[in-house]
Amino acid sequence: MPAKKYVAWAAAAVAVAYLVQRPEGAARSVARAAEGLTSAADSVATFLNALG
Repeated sequence: MPAKKYVAWAAAAVAVAYLVQRPEGAARSVARAAEGLTSAADSVATFLNALG
């Protein structure tokens, strides 16, 4: 399964290159991901509160 290792390293290299070349875009991507996780957590909490 060395192919998975190479794909993971390639993805990490692309992420680092993106971070170096476009730090504002990388920051926006991280912020959007954090907002998405927050929204998902809020949705789960709302669902669980509605159950009980």
